[in-house]
Amino acid sequence: MSAGCPILLCDANSFFASVHQALKPGLRGRPVIVAGREASRHGIVLAASYEAKRDYGIKTGMTVREARSLCPDGIFIPPRHDLYIEFSTRILRIMRDFTPLVEPFSIDEAWLDVRGCRGLYGSPLAIARQLKERIRTEVGISTSVGLGPSKLLAKMAAEMQKPDGLTILDYPDVPEKMWPLPVKDLFGVGPRMEAHLLKLGIHTIGDLARFPVEVLARRFGVVGRILHQCARGIDYSPVDPHSLATVKSIGHQITLPRDYQGHGKIRVVLLELAELVARRVRLGGYLGRTVNLSLKDQEFNWLGRSYTLPHYTDTAAAIYGAACELLGRHWPAWQPVRLVGLSLSGLVPATVRQEDLFGQGERQARLDRACDRLKNRYGEKAVYRAVSLTEAGVLYARV
Repeated sequence: MSAGCPILLCDANSFFASVHQALKPGLRGRPVIVAGREASRHGIVLAASYEAKRDYGIKTGMTVREARSLCPDGIFIPPRHDLYIEFSTRILRIMRDFTPLVEPFSIDEAWLDVRGCRGLYGSPLAIARQLKERIRTEVGISTSVGLGPSKLLAKMAAEMQKPDGLTILDYPDVPEKMWPLPVKDLFGVGPRMEAHLLKLGIHTIGDLARFPVEVLARRFGVVGRILHQCARGIDYSPVDPHSLATVKSIGHQITLPRDYQGHGKIRVVLLELAELVARRVRLGGYLGRTVNLSLKDQEFNWLGRSYTLPHYTDTAAAIYGAACELLGRHWPAWQPVRLVGLSLSGLVPATVRQEDLFGQGERQARLDRACDRLKNRYGEKAVYRAVSLTEAGVLYARV
């Protein structure tokens, strides 16, 4: 059956928590909860190990206070986004050893099209087993893999057995395995759409598959037709390794551990964010031109401003310089800051890079590539700015 199911969806189980368990094997089998610090005012559960989910009912989005009441013996760890990017990059490299047709879906999920790999690695099922084993041994994380004839069915299959699952879902399996599931379990159905469907008496995926498509089209337009197709297991979208080319921006934001007052402290955070954003832009193979700065104060007043650079860039220096310009122009030095966000938009493929007359850009690019190689090999904390060790540093603070 797997021969007709050449699409794989690989999902790293409880990814954030699993990264910490991989780094510290003593945490394996224990309730690990990745969450912000309560004192830092962003005390929300971001991820939890399966032990925490299964045995204590910990859920993503739960407050730290509630999580502690349910799981007093839980191991609470602050998030380390640099580590998650590093581990995600390592997993993607392993996937691309099997096939160039890899489409990232999120930091912990990606589709693979292995239809042309049989002569090298065997059947899709054999490839799925090899992929799971390599990620387990080389990265230290378990994965759930779904196999299907389409991206939709591969995704649905991966969700059916967690953790450490390996599930095949072919077209003939749809009525038996998919249709009894609640309609909210269908890929693409969010809470708002679920509420609309329930009002129509659609409670299961089977109900949606059997519902008159004309009614769905009148009610929801083209989305109604797509959902009807999905409920029947139909999906024609290919695995697109260039899907990130449609990304409009790459950015990151962080709630500060305390109110920062004064441009000097805020600039430290901007530099850290600029380094992180620039690295993610380079990993994606892009250049960008518009720098976007977001700031929020203790009263939740929000400011968003943009600055368009004269040339496309993927360097932290250019992003940081534009961010500082926006900070000085639009945010009073006396006004405290609670949240800082930075992104680069107007993305294009890196092949359009324009060199400067005196080679300064190329020197900066060589330095960035050297730092990227060090981080790829030794981790995201192998190289970072010295100001990150100061009191104002956030992303690479001592933990």
